Amino acid sequence: MGKHVVVADDPKIDAETFRRVLGDTAEVTVATLDSKADLREHGAGADALVTHSESPVTETVLDDLPGLSVLAQSSIGVDNVDVAAAAERDVVVLRSPDYCLDEVATHAVTLLLACVRNLRTYDQAVRDGEWDWHVGAPLHRFAGSTVGLVSFGPIARTVAERLRGFDCDVLAYDPYVDAGEMAEHRVEKVTFAELTERADHLSVHAPLTDETKGLVDADAFDRLRDDAVVVNTGRGGVVDEDDLLDALDAGELGAAGLDVFEQEPPRDSPLREREDVYLSPHVGWYSEEAMADSNEGVAADLARVFDGEEPKGRVDPDAPWA
Repeated sequence: MGKHVVVADDPKIDAETFRRVLGDTAEVTVATLDSKADLREHGAGADALVTHSESPVTETVLDDLPGLSVLAQSSIGVDNVDVAAAAERDVVVLRSPDYCLDEVATHAVTLLLACVRNLRTYDQAVRDGEWDWHVGAPLHRFAGSTVGLVSFGPIARTVAERLRGFDCDVLAYDPYVDAGEMAEHRVEKVTFAELTERADHLSVHAPLTDETKGLVDADAFDRLRDDAVVVNTGRGGVVDEDDLLDALDAGELGAAGLDVFEQEPPRDSPLREREDVYLSPHVGWYSEEAMADSNEGVAADLARVFDGEEPKGRVDPDAPWA
């Protein structure tokens, strides 16, 4: 056994997949990697760690793991990892960039449609013995509406494909994707201000960075239509939740669908009490097939790194909206 790989004890991560893919290349052990202390204790002497999205891989943790050469995570986002600090210490950071494109895109459109059709109100009305279309009125036709996408990465592109099936026009804001590339997907590139002025509904897919934190704020809500739906399946901090609540209270938004939150889980959030907000527990990524693909992909990438090959999911520390 040449390498030592420590895999997080997490339901999303299948240690047996890593053992099968890595074979005799590495010894794979399972440990709790929930805290900095866990990472320091169980990562000591490890060549690679396979962490989960809550593992706090900070600069100080990396300083205490001088033998670490690879940090792998079976997710798209790696905002719990200090990627720049890892690069400075020659630690390769891996992620699973495309394992759940279908799932997240489907989840985003599902939240959008549930809000647009006011499904909660109608569902509850029937359960309460009411049989009246007025209880959820007014509704407006979704076909022909304009949906604005915040970010235009792989998930947002998949959402755009889904929306074309509903005869929607699609706009996107992403300063790192040019207009020609968007046009290939029949999507119009616009500024963020124009996006929020023209869109009937907004779907957020941006990662959480210094640039995107609080991007969807009170000013954005002021520009949106009063009956607009805002969906977030990207990262919680991109939408300012206090401003979102204020906009809903003021009748300046129609509804919201959130799969991600500023704090997860959102135990004390007043969003939980609102009937005009649809919530799910950061589950947009999930299907059994996606979970299997993620484990296979990350394990294969670890094998590539150990074999001196270029991995498919290497995180570029200089990529702004990776």
